[in-house]
Amino acid sequence: MKILFEKAASRHLAAIGAGLLLAAAFPKAGIAGFAWVAPALMLACAHKKTGRESFWIGYVAGLSFWLASLYWLLLIPVTGFPILGWIALGAFLALFFAVWVWLLAGKIGEGNWVQRTLWSLLGAAVWVALEMIRARIFSGFPWSFIGVSQFQMTPLIQIASVTGVYGISFLVVWASLSLFSGVRMIFSKPDSRFAWQPEIFLPLFAVAGLFAVGEMKVRKEIPPASTLRVTLIQPSVPQTMIWDSGANSNRFQQLLALSESALTNQTDLLVWPEAALPEFDEASYIAITNLIRAHHVWMIFNADDLPAANSPDYNAAFLFDPDGRCAAIYHKQNLVVFGEYIPLVRWMPFLKWFTPIQSGYASGNEPVQFEINRGDSGWPSARTSPLICFEDTFPQLARKSVQGDTDFLVNLTNDGWFGDSAEQWQHMANAVFRAVENGVPLVRCCNNGVTCWIDANGRVREIFRDKAGGVYGPGAMTIELPLQKHERTFYNRHGDWFGWSCVGIGFLVFTGRITRRKKN
Repeated sequence: MKILFEKAASRHLAAIGAGLLLAAAFPKAGIAGFAWVAPALMLACAHKKTGRESFWIGYVAGLSFWLASLYWLLLIPVTGFPILGWIALGAFLALFFAVWVWLLAGKIGEGNWVQRTLWSLLGAAVWVALEMIRARIFSGFPWSFIGVSQFQMTPLIQIASVTGVYGISFLVVWASLSLFSGVRMIFSKPDSRFAWQPEIFLPLFAVAGLFAVGEMKVRKEIPPASTLRVTLIQPSVPQTMIWDSGANSNRFQQLLALSESALTNQTDLLVWPEAALPEFDEASYIAITNLIRAHHVWMIFNADDLPAANSPDYNAAFLFDPDGRCAAIYHKQNLVVFGEYIPLVRWMPFLKWFTPIQSGYASGNEPVQFEINRGDSGWPSARTSPLICFEDTFPQLARKSVQGDTDFLVNLTNDGWFGDSAEQWQHMANAVFRAVENGVPLVRCCNNGVTCWIDANGRVREIFRDKAGGVYGPGAMTIELPLQKHERTFYNRHGDWFGWSCVGIGFLVFTGRITRRKKN
């Protein structure tokens, strides 16, 4: 009995290690190679275990991954809520890992080469299917898909323009499971020096081929038809100050001063991040329009929008023209659960006790394209679609925002909720794939980082640094954003065809697993 307990404990400890290894593949550690190993380790822990045991091994691995990678939830400056939210979210998301291990553990790398190869391909498809579900269930949480860990591998991630980020996830998990089969061959056939090579040949060939094709695409630079000079303001306002109405006047004056000092370079577009403006009232309206007219600049900023009396409040992005007139308004479509709205609060009002908010926003129902007319500059207008907060982590939402004539995406976000943490870098890593998927640059204007712009190939071109060299402090950055007419990518035209195909395969695998379980 003691031996059995020790073996079970060692497997769970190894599963914790696998989860932590995967967490280290994402920023800030960012050791991308760990992602190619972690799925194999999770299944190795469940080798020759029952379905119930496999489920719990996967759950332990998933829980350790999410608690480690989402540690920044503990930095939210609200009493009580952070630790409850951290544990609850981690406990829920760990179920996806548990289901994956349970589905794959029944036949871990068994049979001949063809059967083992099919097993690894099915395992990758099931992983993608679960990511697809996670991106949509309960309004969705598409954070840190395993493919996102490869955001710095620019040539490799170009396949996302066809498959979305899900293609990278598939590739990483397929290679990991093939590596697992290769290691098993070494132990099962110790007399054969090359028994492991057939197991990894196909994924290795696929990675090499995609890398080569992606490298050619990245090197094919097309000179921009024009550029747009964009000034990004990063105010770095602590979240506690955002909630302090007594500090509104002071921080608004600091925001104006930052903008005034930066608008000395004939900027075309000025951008403020989410939550930078304390209140959108008559006084701030006059100050903003005076700033715009004085510098003859277009402006995008975030504020609450109350369209009419007794109507719902929206988290909105505004576009103002150089004459100080409101040209367009976008209402945020995907709201943060327990951050911007409280589900079921009408029937369970006690849920307010567990959140940092007491009321919520209404959600918008469509993307809005902002048109920035530049007169006689040679480029009559530039078109952008805004994304607010973590909307740039949703592949399906960003895709709908990019139309055939969209020149770039712009994200306004307030990551100051999480202090100076890895969250800002993880958020940026997710955003990289929205640029590649849709073939357009993405500009990110953030409260305390990471303010930057990402080109259409997913390269992070410029990152704002404060006077101390950090990314979290206040300041401004002006960029020359290339504008190039582009063809819509395959992903932008056809959407998640690859992901939905994997969902179909995953459903068949799930059905087969249930059928076998009933027979046994």
